[in-house]
Amino acid sequence: MAKITIDGTEYDTDELSEDSKANLASLQFVRSELNRLQAQTAVYKTSEVAYTNALKQSIS
Repeated sequence: MAKITIDGTEYDTDELSEDSKANLASLQFVRSELNRLQAQTAVYKTSEVAYTNALKQSIS
């Protein structure tokens, strides 16, 4: 039996309404996507720095 905490109150997910379960699933998906996008952004920022440095070296 899984539990979630919202604003300091703990809820048993088995006791949530179907609507609440759907909202929870959507929230979990969005959080997962945000984490994935943050990781992807970190990769792009690292690549940007590397390409900038490579460009500077090739111009000099």
